[in-house]
Amino acid sequence: MTAFSIVLLAMIAAFLGMRLYSVLGKRTGHEQEPVLPRRDDRAVPSPVRLEDGETPSPSVGVPDTSGLVYEPAAEIGLRQLLASDRNFDAGRFMEGAEAAYRMILEAYWKGDRDTLRDLCDDDSYEAFVEAIEARDARGEKLENRLVGIESAKITAVEMDRKEARITVRYQADISAVTRDADGKMIAGSMSDASRTDDLWTFRRAIGSDDPNWLLDEIEAA
Repeated sequence: MTAFSIVLLAMIAAFLGMRLYSVLGKRTGHEQEPVLPRRDDRAVPSPVRLEDGETPSPSVGVPDTSGLVYEPAAEIGLRQLLASDRNFDAGRFMEGAEAAYRMILEAYWKGDRDTLRDLCDDDSYEAFVEAIEARDARGEKLENRLVGIESAKITAVEMDRKEARITVRYQADISAVTRDADGKMIAGSMSDASRTDDLWTFRRAIGSDDPNWLLDEIEAA
C-alpha cells in the first residue's frame, strides 16, 4: 500500500457503505478491498506554545507550502485552529496522520478490531467491523502491503465551537491480494501495486485533554 492513484475497479467497498466506500480509493490496476492506517498517541501534534497575549502568525506551527504539509486552501483554517489550540503543530500532526494512515490500513487488512477502535470514531469503526465480518463470512483473506506514501498533506480545516476537523489527502501505492478460503488468489496481483488517492478526515474536540485525533470519514479524492 502506497501512492494512491484512483484505479477504476469494481468498487469492492460497496458493502462498506458510503463512509468506507473509498477506503481503498479508486484503483488503477487490480481491484481490492478497502485499506486504512492508525493514529499513534505518540504521533500527534506536538506543542507550539505562544506567550500570553501573543497572536499566532501564519508561520507558527504551519510549515511553508514548499514542505508539502498543507495546500494553500487550508491556510485560513490552520490559522483559526492555531488561534484556538495553542498546542497544535501542523508538522507534528502530519507525522501522526501518516502513522495513522499506515496503522489503520494494516489493522483493517488484518482484522485488528482493537487498533481500529482506538483510532476511529464510532461510525468509522462500525463500518470497518462490518466490512471485516463480511470478508470473514466469505472466508477471504487479504495480503495487502502499503508500498509507500507518495504524498500526504492537509487539504482542509474546519472549525466549530466544539470540534476541529482536518482533511488529509493521501496518495500512496498499495500491493493488494485477496485469497479465498482455499488460499486461491481471487483478486489483486503479487507483483503490481495499485495507486490510490483518498481524503481522510480526522476530528478532535477543541480544548480536550486527549491529544488524539480520530478518523471520522474517508472518501475518494
